[in-house]
Amino acid sequence: MVRLEEAGTMTLVVSDVSRTFSSGDGQKVEALSGISFSVQDKEFICILGPSGCGKTTVLRIIAGLESVSGGSVTVDGAPVTRPSPAMAMIFQEYSLFPWRTVEENITFGLELRGLDRTGRAAATQKYLDLVGLKGFEHRYPYELSGGMRQRVAVARALAIEPSILLMDEPFGALDAQTRNRMQHELLSIWEKTRKTILFVTHSVDEAVFLADRIVVLTHRPGRIREIVTVPGTRPRDRTGEEFGQIRRHLLDMIREESDTVQ
Repeated sequence: MVRLEEAGTMTLVVSDVSRTFSSGDGQKVEALSGISFSVQDKEFICILGPSGCGKTTVLRIIAGLESVSGGSVTVDGAPVTRPSPAMAMIFQEYSLFPWRTVEENITFGLELRGLDRTGRAAATQKYLDLVGLKGFEHRYPYELSGGMRQRVAVARALAIEPSILLMDEPFGALDAQTRNRMQHELLSIWEKTRKTILFVTHSVDEAVFLADRIVVLTHRPGRIREIVTVPGTRPRDRTGEEFGQIRRHLLDMIREESDTVQ
């Protein structure tokens, strides 16, 4: 049982962020409006909301993969305008290179940084052990299950030693049993590494199980409806009364937001 730690030094601030796109017919589409929240060092934050509310857009802006139409994102006071080695992003589709082995996938970012062979080998073993894939270093992605491929993606992201890990529905393509197991494994990794994590999900249950706090977005244009703090100890009891109360509260909000667009 691991008790939540007190919030540490503030590392990431999203301030009044808005994002407007141009559609194919030239119309302006407002995706986000006035998004503001901060993330403390070592926090586990989930971003939740109805389909199309801009969850992934928020994450991509934080990652420096998309620009803002207004507002700002800063990490330790420095503006985020492009991808940074301080942050690593994990996608639902795994994004592994099929022609590279597990070991070669994990070391890809380290090769780009010019780390020598000895350093790459040490990092590979460290993170293979961390994600429970020791002995699979010479396998190719097609030889692995979905859960194992996602663990390789986590190891590859962690190998570059980011301060912040961004995860865009990383377990969305997994079956329910594998998804639950991966949630437990991710928490174990987080407790060992204490990385700051921002995790986008459609699943209310997943958000309550994982997060310190849950940022709930409205329907488009995405605004923050509420930031819900999840109290208690980990691992959380999905059948417990407190878990159920928070889950129902979140489901009610998501249902109300979905109803507004019908």
